[in-house]
Amino acid sequence: MGMAGGEEAITEINVTPLVDVCLVLVIIFMVTAPMIMQAGIIVASSRVDAAEGQVSQKESVSLRLTAKGIYLNNKPVTLESLPALLTAKLKVNKKKVVTITSDEDVKHGVMVEVLDISKQSGAEGLSIMRPPVKGKLDKKRRKKGRRR
Repeated sequence: MGMAGGEEAITEINVTPLVDVCLVLVIIFMVTAPMIMQAGIIVASSRVDAAEGQVSQKESVSLRLTAKGIYLNNKPVTLESLPALLTAKLKVNKKKVVTITSDEDVKHGVMVEVLDISKQSGAEGLSIMRPPVKGKLDKKRRKKGRRR
């Protein structure tokens, strides 16, 4: 029946379904793109430059995380009291920067929770430090000394 009566077979490609599928995919990507691009913690690598100014000991906010506990400016604190203490310390800090040092045996979840508390307490900048590894710096200095 299809070829009877002088009808010709359709030999061209129908592009309409292809365009429909492409438009649906574009809409899906437009809707899901904001969900994929979630805000995170921006980590900037440090540069060794001259210090712009010294921060007094009263103004500095440093956190040290160990397996034994959390220390705010070398004084032990609990995780529950940390938000109030950090908020009070950050009010007198001009740059609102919290420096966090962590031992290797501190759990990842504790570090993330402390970072979150710091941001919620008003910290505009977070500086993550690592305790110096003993021996590596001395070896580099010895090698430089031998070359002279």
